[in-house]
Amino acid sequence: MRITGTGHASMRIDTPAGSILCDPWVNPAYFASWFPFPDNSQLDWETLGDCDYLYVSHLHRDHFDAAHLKRFVNKTATVLLPEYPTSQLEDELRDLGFTSFLKTKSDEVHELDGGIKVMIQALISPTDGPIGDSSLWVEHDGVRLLNQNDARPTDLTRFAELGHVHAHMLQFSGAIWYPMVYELPQSAKTAFGKQKRDRQFDRTWRYIADLKADWVFPIAGPPCFLDDELWQFNDLPAAGGTGSTAGDEGNIFPDQSVFMREYAAVGGTNGVVLLPGSVSELTTESCATTHPVDDLGEFFEQKESHLKAYRDRQRVVIEREKASWSHPEIDVLAGMKDRIEPLLDESVYLAKGVGGPVRFDLTDPMGEVIESIVVDFPGKEVRPAADEKVRYRFKTERRLIEHLLYLDEGDWVNSLFLSCRFSAARIGQYNEFVYAFFKCLSEERLQYAEGWYESQRPDAEDIVMNGWQFQRRCPHLKADLTRFGIVEGEVLTCQLHGWKFNLASGKCLTSVGHEIRSTKAPTQASTPAD
Repeated sequence: MRITGTGHASMRIDTPAGSILCDPWVNPAYFASWFPFPDNSQLDWETLGDCDYLYVSHLHRDHFDAAHLKRFVNKTATVLLPEYPTSQLEDELRDLGFTSFLKTKSDEVHELDGGIKVMIQALISPTDGPIGDSSLWVEHDGVRLLNQNDARPTDLTRFAELGHVHAHMLQFSGAIWYPMVYELPQSAKTAFGKQKRDRQFDRTWRYIADLKADWVFPIAGPPCFLDDELWQFNDLPAAGGTGSTAGDEGNIFPDQSVFMREYAAVGGTNGVVLLPGSVSELTTESCATTHPVDDLGEFFEQKESHLKAYRDRQRVVIEREKASWSHPEIDVLAGMKDRIEPLLDESVYLAKGVGGPVRFDLTDPMGEVIESIVVDFPGKEVRPAADEKVRYRFKTERRLIEHLLYLDEGDWVNSLFLSCRFSAARIGQYNEFVYAFFKCLSEERLQYAEGWYESQRPDAEDIVMNGWQFQRRCPHLKADLTRFGIVEGEVLTCQLHGWKFNLASGKCLTSVGHEIRSTKAPTQASTPAD
């Protein structure tokens, strides 16, 4: 099996029985904020796109690049389609010209022509990607690969059941806006960033330890930020540092060289880096990799100079994108009312979960607030802001909201928020329902999310750990706490996403809601001696 790195979470898998192209992403995503790192635009995409099968894991725009798919990928390729609750991924691929689809069943093995076996595990909670994320397992002639990309299954048991995996591709870097956009002192951002960075690595080590693959490939990150306004989000060496060895410990976007260093620190010796153009020849016994550069270490040591040259090449693209955002003919207040109020009327669980008003402060290009709009969840209305406390406050350029309304965008999380082109403040704990709602700005998505939350019930099975008895499944996203749970005193931490619970009270310490069923474990009476 040959694996060709094509950037970020993208790769081409070649076997004698056919080829699979996964998640090709080249063009900037999220308001021209995210770019693949390293630059993959110079690859021979005409050849790479002439594939037998196409796998798009989900609709995040750093995995689903519509312009690139339309231009470069063979439309006769059979799409390996995850089993998602909505048809949006299939619909968008059909709009691009794809006509052949294998509609897989989640967790079921499908045999393709020539003997390739594939299995796609679909994750379908409202917080998994844009209503769905997935992983791809491939086997040919006894060689097995798991492309987990940035999916976060509660466990990898199903993949392990199918036989020993030889190559495990998984995410290790950040893919969110926290904590950078929050209006906090820099020292607090650094501290929170370090916590998140450590959790990212801890989660990665757990997955690696669970699957025990022969070779581990860090993929699906990091993006890089080439706009001058966002340049500070790149993980670059500190002044006087060398390469990636002296970067910001609070930056959530470590690169592949940082992964290799951190992995070695916990005993990892089987890591393999794929640059765009790297090729790994994988067998049941070995993995031989060649790279398009002579020295990987030197390449990453020169990261800042690579990024500056990349920025210069893309500057015209960024400016062209920015010029397209302004739509002064759009009445933002009226547009938000039309878009959001009917969904507020239908929302029960999400609106109750948010539990208060959320404010958008809209600015001109110079950063001056020119309009403030409140989405009032309890009142089920969108209105001009009054002098009131709000649960969350987002500050962004007005033209970005204009553009979302102009496009009729139904997912503001995987567009505006992932762009990092905003700042935020909140009262109290993180509230996942805020982001779940703004991910579901269409009736289909909202109804699905409402039904999913309604269907959740406390798990009947309990476990005992360190003197406490509590439900086996995490109230957040049902992770198995026998594997991901750690109890310290009265606090349970689920390492899958870092959520914490007070076992004495059952309350979630990380977010609103999500109480856990817990009690002190019964003490067993001692058995009298004979």
